[in-house]
Amino acid sequence: MAAAKSLTPAELQTVLTYTATQPYAQRNRAMLMMTVAAGLRVSEVAGLTLGDVLDSKGAVRSEVFLAAHRVKHQHARTIFINSRLQQELSDYIGTRTNKDPALPLFPTHRGPRRSFSPNTLAQHFYWLYRKAGVSNASSHSGRKTFLTSLASQGVSVFVLASLAGHKSISTTQRYVTVNDDVKRRAVELV
Repeated sequence: MAAAKSLTPAELQTVLTYTATQPYAQRNRAMLMMTVAAGLRVSEVAGLTLGDVLDSKGAVRSEVFLAAHRVKHQHARTIFINSRLQQELSDYIGTRTNKDPALPLFPTHRGPRRSFSPNTLAQHFYWLYRKAGVSNASSHSGRKTFLTSLASQGVSVFVLASLAGHKSISTTQRYVTVNDDVKRRAVELV
């Protein structure tokens, strides 16, 4: 299987523009942004509940804790939600009528109690990218974009590994795509 593609800003915008024209636009945008802006795995996105992201006052949290049983390789981790993503989630959750904390954050079209399976959500992302006209993208592209974006801004590989929930920086390094713009900026530092 080929490695996931890191999205360029133009490709991300293309996907977001396409998403806005489709049914469940706000839900689909929020799911995509959880991968791009917080680096979540598709399985993690699929498993989120409203109670995971909303505090006792109904506001979107800045940190979401995922217990070991909910994360790949059983390594519990905290997901940090930046202010832009908090607003995205708040806008999306504002469209929901039932805000029971036990409900899936991202229900399927089959009803508010039906969550995506990780496999179904991976397929959903595959077709979203394909229909938007972004080739070679997969369900892992948002996560790879998240890590590549941070790396290109000089964030340490140790911080990246922690944010990604990786125990080894060699795993994290496989996610980072280096492009010519990054190289140009790097040589200007000398």
